[in-house]
Amino acid sequence: MSAFEYLLLMGACVLITLPLELFFRARVYRRWRTVLWALVPVIVVFCLWDVVAIARDHWVYNPRFVTGIHLGNLPFEELVFFLVIPLCALLSYEAVGTVLTAVRKRRSEGGGER
Repeated sequence: MSAFEYLLLMGACVLITLPLELFFRARVYRRWRTVLWALVPVIVVFCLWDVVAIARDHWVYNPRFVTGIHLGNLPFEELVFFLVIPLCALLSYEAVGTVLTAVRKRRSEGGGER
């Protein structure tokens, strides 16, 4: 087990969802302003939630699995989590929307025939 394991997992999440941007034309990375508007409230709310929960000893992070870099009492990895996971969710959502739109378009062009 490594102190970078958590960060490596977050990197893997980004890499796994990258094809959604490239092949399914999710177009999330191209709309960075929209992504920021979507991510910033999530990051702020959940970081505050964690800061309070850590301060009240509701949960702790095992030092074996984090780098030791903290922003206040918040482990850096947790901030990365709140960025990466919603980003991956947006990629997934947009890719599914793109695929469904293409399927609907094909069906309407085919006149509904099977």
